[in-house]
Amino acid sequence: MTSLASHPQRNSIRLLLRQNLLLKGMSQAQLSELEPLLTVTDYRKGDPLARQGDEEMEQFFILEGMLKRVVSNPEGREMILRFAAETEMDTSYAAWRLRTPVPYSIVAVTKVRIAELPMLVWAEFLERHPEIKLRFEYEVMKLMSEVMAHTITLHLLDAPGRLSRFQRKHPELAGRIPKKELAAYLNLTPETLSRLRQRLR
Repeated sequence: MTSLASHPQRNSIRLLLRQNLLLKGMSQAQLSELEPLLTVTDYRKGDPLARQGDEEMEQFFILEGMLKRVVSNPEGREMILRFAAETEMDTSYAAWRLRTPVPYSIVAVTKVRIAELPMLVWAEFLERHPEIKLRFEYEVMKLMSEVMAHTITLHLLDAPGRLSRFQRKHPELAGRIPKKELAAYLNLTPETLSRLRQRLR
């Protein structure tokens, strides 16, 4: 974990930050205020950024690589709720606002580089910039809606329908997610996923 200001690659990281879907709408003054609050961390594949049940929370901006949001039951059975990659973010903002523990884990699918800051610091920044707060809260609602739609899809669509919907909704991710991870997300076995992909080609 290195502060952005002292990171040896800070100039290229600043360029990546400006491509983030939420941050690219900020003015130069707003970015200059945010940057000293950020630390840059590299995570290996499989590393948790947040664990289900955590009470300390962070805001994550993805610079490189891919994350997944996962819930698990006491027996260790997992369900992947969403994937997110460069230009996107992940957050536990809703849990922070509700004063509840994080209801899911956030885990690196690939090697990832993240710009992050504590949720309290991010919330204080948002309070100083109401227009960014509105945009951010809208994005959080979109994420929650996306997770809900995925959960419904698992119950209502058959296996080919689930794969087709994913490829239509997330063409930018379709070729990047490891087969085992994508199969788990779609509630399929890797073998069934391989057969469906061949059929859909």
